[in-house]
Amino acid sequence: MSDADQTSTLEQTAATAGQPLPEATPDALSDLRDAAFSFADFAQSITENLLRPWIAYQIAIAAGVFIIAHILAAFLKPRFHNWMRAREGWPTWRMRILVMLHRRLRLLVYVVLIWITVLVMREITWPSRSYLLGIIANLTTAWFFVAFVTRFIHNSLLRGIIRYGAWIWVTLSIVNLTDEAQSLLHGFAFEFGTVRLSLWTVIQAVIILAVLFAGARFISTVSTSTIRRNEEISPSMQVLAIKFLQVLLYGSAFFIGIRSVGVDLTGLAFLSGAIGVGLGFGLQKVVSNLVSGIIILLDKSIKPGDVISLGETFGWINALGARYVSVVTRDGKEYLIPNEDLITGQVVNWSHSSDFVRLDIFFGAAYGDDPHKVRALAVAAAQTVERVLGDPRAPVCHVVGFGDSSVDYILRFWIMDPTGGLTNVRGAVFLALWDTFKENGISIPFPQREVRMLEEAEQSTK
Repeated sequence: MSDADQTSTLEQTAATAGQPLPEATPDALSDLRDAAFSFADFAQSITENLLRPWIAYQIAIAAGVFIIAHILAAFLKPRFHNWMRAREGWPTWRMRILVMLHRRLRLLVYVVLIWITVLVMREITWPSRSYLLGIIANLTTAWFFVAFVTRFIHNSLLRGIIRYGAWIWVTLSIVNLTDEAQSLLHGFAFEFGTVRLSLWTVIQAVIILAVLFAGARFISTVSTSTIRRNEEISPSMQVLAIKFLQVLLYGSAFFIGIRSVGVDLTGLAFLSGAIGVGLGFGLQKVVSNLVSGIIILLDKSIKPGDVISLGETFGWINALGARYVSVVTRDGKEYLIPNEDLITGQVVNWSHSSDFVRLDIFFGAAYGDDPHKVRALAVAAAQTVERVLGDPRAPVCHVVGFGDSSVDYILRFWIMDPTGGLTNVRGAVFLALWDTFKENGISIPFPQREVRMLEEAEQSTK
């Protein structure tokens, strides 16, 4: 067979495979049978074409180009890697692109070489002798583009769905099998009421929703960074704005994706009514926590970074959620406190209006020690601790009573970093008092009692 005849046969095969099938009958089995016959005809045509000499030659040329691309990539990869390491100070997004290119350098080299081969063969020989190479070049280019673009999706599951779905779709498009694939997928369907849900509709919905959710996540990430960098917005209002933006973006992505595949949203009216009944009976606590969370964000009673005490829990607020507040303690435990408890219970906010916190410690000194000297030494000892503030919030010491065995004092001092802990700074001040009193001869008395046995007392009186 001549080259012209081969070209005509290949074009007829591609055209036949790309022709749309007749309108699908209501019977799903008929649609499946027609699609299966179309795929079988296409496979038979491909098998017959592969037995022709120049088709085998093109396959051999493509394989040879792949071997050359593999050798070149092995030679270029270490040099490209060293060149990237020398690019210090480049933006992160630019370095990320270079890393993606480095990982797919072999495919990139193959795409360049195969296109050069196709262009050269089209100039020196018949078009039929480069027809299969052109299909291979289009496929590899599309695969490289899809692999490169999908690397910007952070979620691995979502990235895999979009990548493999796009690879399958572009492959079917290049070999002109999209209509047959749609007919086959439309055949797998089930109906409930007036709604017919096919496998093709489900795949469309998954891909569209994945793309929309990826876009919503990207916009949310960029907007969140912008909002958090704005120092004019309070931390609580930043959290409220970020939560509202996320609900708006993801909700819009969901409804737009559902509508784009032809799902009637009026059917959700019954579902919304059922949700309303559930909220009235079984979800009171959930709704209460949601409303309490909004109130907390609006009245700014607590915000991320505040140090609070709630019952026996003492720590700083790590994050404000829609249902709970995350409080991290000094021992590394993270408590998830429902928002309702923060609204209805008593909460001590150590840093609500300011970061200054006053701490008190009590101690005693012997009656033989001058109280004026004890007070001065206590103040000086407290000032030696790094976290204790000086003027105008310098430590003070007062006499608060005359005890059974000592003169009782109270030492008050201020700190401005309650997130650093309270027990540790109290302990540091106590150690400073101990060292100062020991150096200056101030004694800290303790109760002393004499115990007598009754038998010994009776013998002594005889």
